[in-house]
Amino acid sequence: MKMHRRMRTGVAVGLLAALALAGCGSDSKKSAEGGAVKGAEKVTLRLGYFTNITHASALVGLEKGIFADKLGPNVTLTPSVFAAGPAAVEAIFSGAIDATYVGPNPAINAFAKSNGEAVRIISGATSGGAFLVVNPSIAKPADLKGKKVATPQLGNTQDVALRSWLKANKLSSDTQGGGDVSVVPQDNAQALEAFKAGSIAGAWVPEPWATRMVQEGKGKVLVDEKTLWPGGQFVTTQLMVRTAFLKDHPDVVQHLLEGQVAATDFLNANPAEAKTLANQAIQKVAGKALPQAVLDAAWPNMTFTNDPIAASLRKGADNAKAVGLLDAGTKLDGIYDLTLLNKVLKAAGKPEVKS
Repeated sequence: MKMHRRMRTGVAVGLLAALALAGCGSDSKKSAEGGAVKGAEKVTLRLGYFTNITHASALVGLEKGIFADKLGPNVTLTPSVFAAGPAAVEAIFSGAIDATYVGPNPAINAFAKSNGEAVRIISGATSGGAFLVVNPSIAKPADLKGKKVATPQLGNTQDVALRSWLKANKLSSDTQGGGDVSVVPQDNAQALEAFKAGSIAGAWVPEPWATRMVQEGKGKVLVDEKTLWPGGQFVTTQLMVRTAFLKDHPDVVQHLLEGQVAATDFLNANPAEAKTLANQAIQKVAGKALPQAVLDAAWPNMTFTNDPIAASLRKGADNAKAVGLLDAGTKLDGIYDLTLLNKVLKAAGKPEVKS
């Protein structure tokens, strides 16, 4: 069955308040425990993602029909596009979506705001692919004093990374745009235009926006974020689910994870086709595909992995606390539930991952 028969695509969250179809929850749980038999229930799964290529698992999984195939004909998959993590978290809290690809810091905030109840991280997706791109006249951190630098959204993963890096370099910032460096949260597309116009000095952004700022905005990379992490490995994108949905529909979540693992395998085995599929998905949503030169330059900056790289998330939480974006008493015990992921990995003969 073609993908469009199983899937309805939506961009605005307000248009995606589709309710789950009635199903047998007890049968669902039994099927998950005994092998996750497809067709045990009819349900709608509302999945969030971004059009950043750091979300290539989602882009390719949707475009190639990998998720639809793994979920089976009785699951209606309804995708929804977001510009940054905090907006996706609000959609989780409002019940507009059931799962989303998202960066680590919005996931931490969601977990903290709900006292550890609302969400669980169930898989990794991407490591790397985030940079601080600046005007070529800026040679060192001190050159940013008195300048404006953009991030995708207040409290998102790149926002925390920038503020933490500024603090480490003895430069202050605050959430109102004050301090030595004025941090200006704005949509990535707006940040690109602002950078080209010279109204901001740089931006800490994920791919493909970093490469676009270099190629289209004539900027230069001041910080490749992987240089700040042990072994260059840090989580950029992971898969998060509403805890209630996980409890009610573990078989559906398991099939979604089968799709995530299959998408990761495809991305790593078929980079050329994966780039084409990701770009097709971006064009359908954004109305314009990325230039091939952008894709070719940005793609090697990322590692696609099911490992959530938990140590980097915990360090990211510490960074958020240090810059005042997370309560100092926040604990992350229980934020991961990798049980179903490891079940899928084991069945596929792959190494299990740890939280």
